[in-house]
Amino acid sequence: MGVTGVLAVSLLAACSSDSDDDSDGQITLRVGVFGQFGFEEAGLYDEYMELNPDITIEQDSVTELADYIAQLRTRLGQNSGLADIQAIEVGNIAEMTNELSDAWVDFNEYENVDPSHFMPFKVGQATDPDGRLIGLGTDIGPTGVCYRTDYFEAAGLPTDPEEVGALFADWESYLDVGEQFQADGPEGISWTDSAPGLFNAVVSGYEERYTNAAGETVYQESQGVSDAWDLAVEASERGLTNQQQQFTDDWNRAIANGAFATFSACPSWMLGHIAAQAGDEGQGLWNVAASPTPSNWGGSFIGVPEAGEHRDAAVELAAWLTAPEQQARLFSERGSYPSSAEAQQLPEVLNATNPYFGDAPIGQFFSAAAAEIPSSPIGPNDQVIQDSISQGLVQIDAQGESPESAWESVVSSLDNALAE
Repeated sequence: MGVTGVLAVSLLAACSSDSDDDSDGQITLRVGVFGQFGFEEAGLYDEYMELNPDITIEQDSVTELADYIAQLRTRLGQNSGLADIQAIEVGNIAEMTNELSDAWVDFNEYENVDPSHFMPFKVGQATDPDGRLIGLGTDIGPTGVCYRTDYFEAAGLPTDPEEVGALFADWESYLDVGEQFQADGPEGISWTDSAPGLFNAVVSGYEERYTNAAGETVYQESQGVSDAWDLAVEASERGLTNQQQQFTDDWNRAIANGAFATFSACPSWMLGHIAAQAGDEGQGLWNVAASPTPSNWGGSFIGVPEAGEHRDAAVELAAWLTAPEQQARLFSERGSYPSSAEAQQLPEVLNATNPYFGDAPIGQFFSAAAAEIPSSPIGPNDQVIQDSISQGLVQIDAQGESPESAWESVVSSLDNALAE
């Protein structure tokens, strides 16, 4: 019997003895996520409910990650208001495995959870100092540069992915091509979406970003942060951005309206987001090329809060959603590259193409990109630091703040935030 069958059978057994069952034998499991996580969009909830008629799944999604995390922290601290399953972004996983670890169940205590199919670094990220596994990996985020082929053609630039990738020998080259594009391309179309997006693309290619190997916060001394900040500021000053703040409604509308030609940081999961926002009108117009430097952006986990009403059933669902077969399906349909080493070797992943992106061979492309991802320490304050830096770049890009003043604001806000 396959993983799906085993988990479906074991779920029915677990539900029959769950002391938190509803009076009619039905269980409603709530899943809390940020953005478009893919589970619902790929039909995984519907499939699971067909396999398990006594389960109803409801999803709550918060558009912006910062809002989601603030809400999650509050609810974990109060031990109330939590969904049965909650998503955790990789930038927050160190926080969850440290001061908030006791708020999550330990997946190691459940015989029907087998973490051995995940990439070892993914399991390590979600393991607390006492060896408790508080999250199951959903994906990782190997990156490329996504680009509009029709805009490139109109600007006299190549459209073939290999030729486009060759244009970007480094990030300065990427900016130079952008300046050429805005001179020769369609009027009113920006080169890239945002300064924070470019910052993230650059900094994610460094082995040390916000935290060093000893666990110390080092963003002010980090070469990666310094280089990424300078390039993002340069892009803004050269007028190459669309002045967007990512993961907002305005940003989504800009994608839908075709307001810019490239995503400087386009991890595998972004392909699904682009397709969802750009809709039918954007199909066949996007493609993906190699980034100037290999990097990883994102990659999430799902965990089960201790305060949940249906922990056993929630663990079963979490294990099923992150099983190799489901991870492979999410990649082939949504572009979320598996955190499961077993899933990465399945034909559905290796041979995957994306019809929305002109049948791009995304399985081969992102497998090659994943092999080059640098290993970077993650600290409990990484997401707070990245959010603050992003806000500083928004002040420069959209509000006309000077780089010096914006950086001072970043440091000041982080001094206060990290002292709490």
